[in-house]
Amino acid sequence: MIEALRAKIRDIPNFPKEGILFRDITPLLLDPDAFRTAVGLIKERYAPKGIEVIAGVETRGLILASALAYELSVGLAVMRKPGKLPYRTYKAAYALEYGTDALEIHQDAIKPGQKVLIVDDLLATGGTAAAAVELVQRLGGEVIGLAFLVELTDLKGKERVQGQEVFSLIHF
Repeated sequence: MIEALRAKIRDIPNFPKEGILFRDITPLLLDPDAFRTAVGLIKERYAPKGIEVIAGVETRGLILASALAYELSVGLAVMRKPGKLPYRTYKAAYALEYGTDALEIHQDAIKPGQKVLIVDDLLATGGTAAAAVELVQRLGGEVIGLAFLVELTDLKGKERVQGQEVFSLIHF
């Protein structure tokens, strides 16, 4: 089953910059059975953990996070690039494998003590994941885990979020 999902990931060389091999999940999203299977496998793992909020990371991570929040009947906290959210925010900066960026979250998106699952499409160097953990913790949320569709294991992103449970469906 995982291999069938893995086969839906398209490689795009030299995107967004020279030397980067981009793992494109859009073919998986276009296949309703594959998309349903991926969301279902993550749901199965986290349904018993009492998740109260899914924190979805822009942009492709929000697609997965929305479907998972719907399936688990929990709220969705949105993490976006700076300047995209209309209310008061907190910001966390991070390094990418090809530059730097930041995430923001509304200051009222997570209540202290809420159990939060962070969801993103891909774990690479772990900078985005570490920023997401920082934001959830700043709001007083309890990070139950981080769930990814794809993990690029050679980039050792798990090291940036040591002490957190990391689950990835597909490994490259």
